[in-house]
Amino acid sequence: MLKRLVLLGLLSLLAACATGGRLDAANDVHALLVAIRDGDRAAFDARVDREALKAEIASRLARETSRLKVDGLDLGPLGVVAAPALASLAGDALIQPGVFRQVAEAYGYSRDKPLPGTVAIAGRLKAMPDGRVCATFEKDGPCTLIFTRSAEGRWRLSGFEGDLTSLKIRL
Repeated sequence: MLKRLVLLGLLSLLAACATGGRLDAANDVHALLVAIRDGDRAAFDARVDREALKAEIASRLARETSRLKVDGLDLGPLGVVAAPALASLAGDALIQPGVFRQVAEAYGYSRDKPLPGTVAIAGRLKAMPDGRVCATFEKDGPCTLIFTRSAEGRWRLSGFEGDLTSLKIRL
């Protein structure tokens, strides 16, 4: 009986830690959503790990272009070579509040609605085995936005696993 109570206590403590981490991350995700909504580039940049995001976009572009074929001609090797430069250019153009506003809108957040509080945001976050958290469209769905805790303790957007075609520059 005592072992069972100790085990239940430990499980409760672990669950509280996981929830606490998501709640902590939700505060920074909320701040990112405010920056996106307001088009505040400085606040947005403070909540984004630009280098990690650019590296992830480069990796994804390399993977996707490695399968590129036009009229039976395999352009994959060319795509792999060009992907880092394309990702650098694309990263600078794509990693901005206006582009990620579209992603936020896909989650149901728009300028004409109040942003949800941190508890509601925490409910949309999922703890990852490596200590990061991610946002999903559905409760048990795949990760779309990845957040990593920085050395100074702030959670920053560090990855995007959604459809790259959803990142569009509005002119």
